[in-house]
Amino acid sequence: MDNRSEVREFLMSRRARVEPEMVGLPRMGGRRVPGLRRSEAATLAGVSVEYYSRLERGAIAGASTAVLDALARALLMDDAEREHLHRLARQAGDGAPRRRGRPLDRWRPSPSIQWVLDSMASAVAMIGNGRTDLLAWNALGGALMDEMIANAGSRPPNFARYLFLDPGSQTFYPDWEKAAAVNVAMLRTEAGRDPHASALQDLVGELSTRSETFRRLWGQHDVWQHESGTKRYRHHAVGDMELHFDGLDLVGQPGAQMTVLTAAPGSRDADTLRLLGPWASTRDVSVPQR
Repeated sequence: MDNRSEVREFLMSRRARVEPEMVGLPRMGGRRVPGLRRSEAATLAGVSVEYYSRLERGAIAGASTAVLDALARALLMDDAEREHLHRLARQAGDGAPRRRGRPLDRWRPSPSIQWVLDSMASAVAMIGNGRTDLLAWNALGGALMDEMIANAGSRPPNFARYLFLDPGSQTFYPDWEKAAAVNVAMLRTEAGRDPHASALQDLVGELSTRSETFRRLWGQHDVWQHESGTKRYRHHAVGDMELHFDGLDLVGQPGAQMTVLTAAPGSRDADTLRLLGPWASTRDVSVPQR
């Protein structure tokens, strides 16, 4: 993915969503496009219009941390967007792609990591990568995502393919539009981390070709940090539940993240999640050996 193009489209998309009133500026004159003018964004960031225009054209290599933070504040970026901007600047300055260790499409959990997953008998536990491949799981994780896993074939199960290419995902996720937008934002974040990863480029190309919704969301340049929150599911065996998720980075496993989903003790959602246990015991939900 071309860094200058990524920088240009990211900054333009962030500027387009900030209206003058949102940053205390008067709305003056007619505006042909939404958002701030370049001159307004430059003023808010404390840089010249010429310099801001150069940055927005993608010439971000060499921009200081102070300038990048000022841009982030001016364009009302959240933490994930600010980090993405800094990452794009580092990529521009490096000149060459950096390797991030062994490819995570071939990553397998060590026995001890799988033991950790399996020890979580009352929670869903899954390990994935930034490309949204599902790489390892416990019994409840396999039971929750059983349809996605079963339909993956010889490839690792992948949340993006499931969301955009499997019609069943729209039943499984009651908030499908939100889930789809978050998934694309995760892929866009991963593209900022590793823009030269061929497997990610192949996935984006495949989904762009086959899903109009994916193309539209990819063009929005949103990014997202998988930290914590809630997700709603409608499982074919146990019904609806809302689970709290926490993303946990695995030290020594670059790019891999464990997601743990739980429910408040004593809640209806906890009772529903508990029903997955006996159902999972009747299924083969072990991580396949490839």
